[in-house]
Amino acid sequence: MLRMTTAAAMMTLGATLGSAGPAATAGAPTYPWCTTGAAQEFGARNCGFVSFEQCLDSARGNGQFCEQNPAYSPPAPKAAKRGRQKRTQPSR
Repeated sequence: MLRMTTAAAMMTLGATLGSAGPAATAGAPTYPWCTTGAAQEFGARNCGFVSFEQCLDSARGNGQFCEQNPAYSPPAPKAAKRGRQKRTQPSR
């Protein structure tokens, strides 16, 4: 009985971990700047830069350049917070 329970638990764990792979990468952040260039024919592209300056610092001296990430979409602006409104009594 214990072996059967352990085997069932292992199969459930394996199925859970196996299905988490693509879902975990789907929520990965995208950044606005990419380095590309020197080895671009091999698919060498790094889109992990928050600012253009950060991208340039990485690209400088190795034959790469920076470009905007076509897959990046900026986050939606946050809604303005509404302050508490004072209740007023109707005038009589």
